[in-house]
Amino acid sequence: MASQRLKRGLRGAMAATAVAAAAVGALPVPAGAQPNTPANASEALKKYNELAEQATKLNEELLRAEEQRDLNQGKLDQANQDLAQATDEGARAKAAEEEFRGQVDKLTEASFEGARFSQLSALLVAESQQDFLNRMSALGVLASDNEEALSRLSGAVDAAENAREEASQAQTDAQAATDEAIRIADEIKARKNDLDKQKSEVKVQLDRLTAQERTTLQSVGSVPNVTVPAGSAGAALQFALQQIGDMYQYGATGPSVWDCSGLTMKSYAAAGVSIPRTSQGQAGAGRAVSRAEVRAGDLIIYNGGMHVGMAVDNANVVHASTDGVPVKVVPLNNPGQIYAMRRIAG
Repeated sequence: MASQRLKRGLRGAMAATAVAAAAVGALPVPAGAQPNTPANASEALKKYNELAEQATKLNEELLRAEEQRDLNQGKLDQANQDLAQATDEGARAKAAEEEFRGQVDKLTEASFEGARFSQLSALLVAESQQDFLNRMSALGVLASDNEEALSRLSGAVDAAENAREEASQAQTDAQAATDEAIRIADEIKARKNDLDKQKSEVKVQLDRLTAQERTTLQSVGSVPNVTVPAGSAGAALQFALQQIGDMYQYGATGPSVWDCSGLTMKSYAAAGVSIPRTSQGQAGAGRAVSRAEVRAGDLIIYNGGMHVGMAVDNANVVHASTDGVPVKVVPLNNPGQIYAMRRIAG
């Protein structure tokens, strides 16, 4: 299963250099200063791991910002549509009101069987006293009906205008929220661009790794012989385990490169279950379970919601960790770093 992907580990040395795209965000190099390179390879590996963790956090932050930007843009698009519709409906209601208002006098003066329908004409053309009363009653009904219709139409115009004003305010609010989300995403991108400019520092760290450390970093380790359970959780876990050996790439959702939440999202999608895209969103999916209750398919969220993996059993987790490191199974430990444990299915 995993052997088909182990060859991808050969790309690890090149992929590892991509850690600079996010890894050095919290460690900017002042202008004119030289990178603070470690004294030996062991320190280099420690430095690399620190930078990789910072990269993961920044990447997750950017992913959430872009998700919020897209969500707000969707709301803005809907608000624009609602405003356009409300404006059109208001214009139609106003035009109908004006047209109807111009007809009211004509309607109240309408002829009845060819004669002008007024009190005088009703008296002159009446064949009897009862006929006169009938004609007067019809005149009253006609005037009353038109006034009632005009009142209803005016109410419709007022309602349309209120709807237009509400839609306009919603559009203004949505535009402001979208602009703010774009600003935040652009700010994070600028920080990420600053990280990209410092690739040379990370390259120094990687060049100092020994062959053994490189092998350890890029190894998938031991691949457990797992019998997955039945149901959606088992299907999701089966998919995740099939990606062992694939490399990490920020923002990737497969088919051969992944980030942490992209792997778990697609794993559950393969099982027919939809979960949020980000690890922060996945921290609220499903229901909470305790550490003792953890079983295959549960999501384990770490570092304040910045990283997610999937439980293989109660003692191990499969995850896409960071640049230069393949998807692998690792012990489910470091309880102090666990942020949430969620059961999605079963």
